[in-house]
Amino acid sequence: MLFLLVLINAAEQSVPDKNSGCVNGHPGIPGDPGHNGMPGRDGRDGANGDKGDRGDIGTCGEVGKVGPKGDKGEHGVPGIAGVKGKRGDNGERGPPGKMGPQGFSGPLGLKGQKGELGLSGPQGIKGDVGPIGPEGSQGDIGYRGDKGIQGPLGPPGRPGPKGELGQPGIKGSIGVRGEKGSKGDIGEQGPKGDMPEIPKSAFSARLSESTKLPGASAPIRFDKILYNRQGHYDPETGRFTCAISGAYFFSYHITVYSRNVKVALVKNGQKVIYTMDSYQAGEDQASGGAVLELEVGDKVWLQVADKQLFNGLYADEDDDTVFSGFLLFAT
Repeated sequence: MLFLLVLINAAEQSVPDKNSGCVNGHPGIPGDPGHNGMPGRDGRDGANGDKGDRGDIGTCGEVGKVGPKGDKGEHGVPGIAGVKGKRGDNGERGPPGKMGPQGFSGPLGLKGQKGELGLSGPQGIKGDVGPIGPEGSQGDIGYRGDKGIQGPLGPPGRPGPKGELGQPGIKGSIGVRGEKGSKGDIGEQGPKGDMPEIPKSAFSARLSESTKLPGASAPIRFDKILYNRQGHYDPETGRFTCAISGAYFFSYHITVYSRNVKVALVKNGQKVIYTMDSYQAGEDQASGGAVLELEVGDKVWLQVADKQLFNGLYADEDDDTVFSGFLLFAT
């Protein structure tokens, strides 16, 4: 391509000018189009102009005139006839009018000649009821007439004889609860009932100065009775004997002095619970209790559970050792 461009340039320089009188030759073959040049850069966007001022609000136009009234339209097509309504109730029967006065009978005239048949005269006044004529033969049954207007309600008739008892009807639904009635009068006091006999069994006893520091492995005799109305506790033996089967509660409160204490609650020779206290100085306190189920004839007592070195159960004027028991409930 460069070579062709050089040849074309040289030919143009070698062509003589028109003023020299030379004849121009035929134009050469057009060369191939050159390559497209590189596209130029886009120009920058111009800056936005300032926002213009807001225009004034225009005035409201006048209200238009009311147009002329239009012509009356034609009648519409008649609608479909509605459903026939229900028949109204019969009106009440009006009262009968008053009967006019009856005229006097005229004198009986002579019988005249039979005249021509005249025109039918107006209906005369109804005469008096004549005497009852002889009973005629029964006529044919006529056609049933139209139902007359119902007459006024007559007086109630006499009650008829009592009919037979009918079949029981179907049970109706529960009615609405009625209002609360007024409080009735207080009834008479009934006879006094028998008081139930409550089983009772209880006792409480304490040591005396003669029975303090008891011997070992034997029932302790609490010989000063605090309560023993039923007599179920024997202060001579120190044993409680069950007279009512049930659950019993037994308790003991011990003043410990001069020796250690170890006691056992015994039922029929079997030790149930133990209580022990080691004596230090002065006076100590020890206690215990249990609920036992007893049968009639069972025996319960308290005894020293070891040698006499553990029998420091003490009592005097100011200190007490007490053994108690009572029935909770019978079985």
